[in-house]
Amino acid sequence: MKLDRKFVSKYYEHVEDFPDLDIDLSKTILLIVDYQNEFCLTDFGEAKEFKEDGLWDSWKPYFDKMHQVALPNTEKVLNYFRDNDLLVSYGLIACQREDGRDRSPVQKSDGWNNMLMPVNSYAAQVVDPLKPIDDEIVVYKTTDSVTTGTNYLHLLDNMDIETVVVCGMVTDQCVASTVRGLADAGYNVITVHDACIAASEELHEAELKIMNVIYTYVLSTEDTLKLLDESK
Repeated sequence: MKLDRKFVSKYYEHVEDFPDLDIDLSKTILLIVDYQNEFCLTDFGEAKEFKEDGLWDSWKPYFDKMHQVALPNTEKVLNYFRDNDLLVSYGLIACQREDGRDRSPVQKSDGWNNMLMPVNSYAAQVVDPLKPIDDEIVVYKTTDSVTTGTNYLHLLDNMDIETVVVCGMVTDQCVASTVRGLADAGYNVITVHDACIAASEELHEAELKIMNVIYTYVLSTEDTLKLLDESK
């Protein structure tokens, strides 16, 4: 398998061909991480706060890329899974109690990771047009990682899953910790780089380069769908 050299780190700079992924589509699941109203809408949540604090000019490129690239590509991958009757899942930030008492310490602390998003709140809902339908699996976390903050790994084991395709935000935090957890648990992981996003391109590309090959294969939306097609 050929990988985009942009995301190949020092550890693998002399490797040209990487082992192919042996994908059984019946044992493959899509995981969408944290694409929620609080983080995605441009007139609500974080974006509204950035505007009120006079920081919008700094963050506008991030939201532009999210809406022009990452979300549309995630929708493409999601539609592929649905059209081919493949498994879909979501890992979302949300607490069970209105007062947030059940949150992990990091979400109770001061700073960037402090957040209170009750599970039924508007903030915690998945952004259109990625909303879950029918019996698609949704797990809720108050941690960065979907694997440590939920029973997601148990669900994968129950469903005999081998490969997880990951799209989501942000690349260097919740996506990265989830990918590492999945890899450590023995799953094949594909991270769809243009269906993920971080605060800056520097952070996005650095994290993808660090994770690539060791924990996951970093592929574009186009290459991911091509690989899935070839696995039919």
